[in-house]
Amino acid sequence: VQLVESGGGLVQPGGSLRLSCAASGLRLDDYTIGWFRQAPGKEREGVACIVGSDLKTGYAEFVKGRFIISSDHAKNTVYLRMNNLSPEDTAVYYCAADPTSWTSLLEHEYDYWGQGTQVSVSS
Repeated sequence: VQLVESGGGLVQPGGSLRLSCAASGLRLDDYTIGWFRQAPGKEREGVACIVGSDLKTGYAEFVKGRFIISSDHAKNTVYLRMNNLSPEDTAVYYCAADPTSWTSLLEHEYDYWGQGTQVSVSS
């Protein structure tokens, strides 16, 4: 199993980015894919997740209304659209795969992790 994140970069406050998580060695139908982030000096935290079997989604409170998670099963890729970004969103963003079929942002439930992509929000 391999998860590869892309799409990070530097953006101004109020801007948008779309992150991608390309999965290989697994079928999205069989996994929940989550996005997590870790800011400097802070613990990693869950951001959003999507259940592959029924496309149910879950979000952390601090991103509701700003971030949207989606998936393209034909491309075996999960996306995270991030809008109205603020400096507090600066972090390394990771995607991870959970073999269960419910929404969860609990790290210990995720078996496979990508290497992360840096998102920096600054003027």
